[in-house]
Amino acid sequence: MSIWGTLVGGAAGLVLGGPLGALLGALGGYAAVKSGNGADESAGGTRSISFTIGVIALGAKMAKADGAVTLDEVAAFREVFHVPDDELKNVSRLFDRAKREATGFEPYAQQLARLFRDNKTVLEELLDALFHIAKADNVIHPAEDEFLFQVAHIFGFDRNEFDRIRAGHVGAGDADPYRVLGIARTAADETVKSRYRQLVREHHPDSLVAQGLPQEFIDLANEKLAAINDAWDRIRKHRGLSH
Repeated sequence: MSIWGTLVGGAAGLVLGGPLGALLGALGGYAAVKSGNGADESAGGTRSISFTIGVIALGAKMAKADGAVTLDEVAAFREVFHVPDDELKNVSRLFDRAKREATGFEPYAQQLARLFRDNKTVLEELLDALFHIAKADNVIHPAEDEFLFQVAHIFGFDRNEFDRIRAGHVGAGDADPYRVLGIARTAADETVKSRYRQLVREHHPDSLVAQGLPQEFIDLANEKLAAINDAWDRIRKHRGLSH
């Protein structure tokens, strides 16, 4: 069963407590299970479902950070995350609910930070998803940029880490490749190679699916990996390094 079908099926009751569970449970036909401060991390599929609902909730909050939810932003959400036609209504209801409710974004981000506290790579992928939505109208507005930084801060990323993540969304050929890899321009060749290999291991789609990223979000992981490979290619050619 796809992640979208799981959200509207009986398995959704396994998912969460906390604000993400409340968001799911607030819609008719959904049943959220209370489990202390967050999701039951031992339940199969919990992390995949939590990641998905987290993207929907934070995406809805972030999409209106610049004062309006544009058609481009909504279209970007559907395009990247491959919402099938027969599930679009249910996903749209969750998106709209999160957009309209009075709760701020912080409780959602805090719950996700707890759930993935031992796996910042998945949290980074979630930030990448939000960046993709933010740049759908071809510009990341200052309010959106601040929103993304505040989410990153809750996730445990400092300013340098945030700048590295952000650099990957400037566009191939435009971003500073050293910033994309998160290393200094003066780094030794072996340091550059080691850092590149580390990032490839961490962001390989197969590894991410095993750690909680839903299969439906695999294109997002491939986009991240492409930015890393592009940065390495540019540095390698400039330095005359072998593969």
